[in-house]
Amino acid sequence: MQTIKLKNIRTFSYHGCLVEEGKIGSEYTVNLEIKANLQQSTQSDNLADTVDYVHLNQIVVEEMAIRSQLLEHVAKRINTRVLAELPMVMKTTVEVSKINPPIGGDVESVTIILEESRN
Repeated sequence: MQTIKLKNIRTFSYHGCLVEEGKIGSEYTVNLEIKANLQQSTQSDNLADTVDYVHLNQIVVEEMAIRSQLLEHVAKRINTRVLAELPMVMKTTVEVSKINPPIGGDVESVTIILEESRN
């Protein structure tokens, strides 16, 4: 298995349990790591033989645009879509971070990490 990582995908989204979070939004970063057999693409130099990271980024951006109360829910949707839409992917790990969360303290970010594997 080989790895593709998308690091620090930045979005402005409206996730959170507080009503205000749904109105004013917040900054987020997402890291996505996938595991797949990329051996064929190392020989062929053909996009059709690998996992297109443009598609991966599109999934993240689209799912981050759908409001959720919990970061866990967003992360699960990202993992589910990656596995459903990209058959070469065998494992996904997604990290969703809310920058400067409203939790009553000086906290840079809070991060949810979810992994999922193809059965």
